[in-house]
Amino acid sequence: MPTIKSAKKRLKTTARQKQENQKRKNEMKDAVNKLKDLIDEGKKEEAEEQLALTYKALDKAAKHNIIHENKAARRKSFLAKKVDELE
Repeated sequence: MPTIKSAKKRLKTTARQKQENQKRKNEMKDAVNKLKDLIDEGKKEEAEEQLALTYKALDKAAKHNIIHENKAARRKSFLAKKVDELE
């Protein structure tokens, strides 16, 4: 454990930030997985609705540096292509 007051404070801040980052990362993963499940089931209309929510989750994760902006763009492109391929 740190003995310096500022280091103790930083420890608390880091723990709080880690918790927030994990929450955002889980939200992103849940949205992506839900969309992938809809794609596998072949539900195009529901997948298109979920795609918008997935975009939002990916953009938020990129905005808060959970993932890189280019990775978010790649994932959005890949998922949009998969939804378009549905009949």
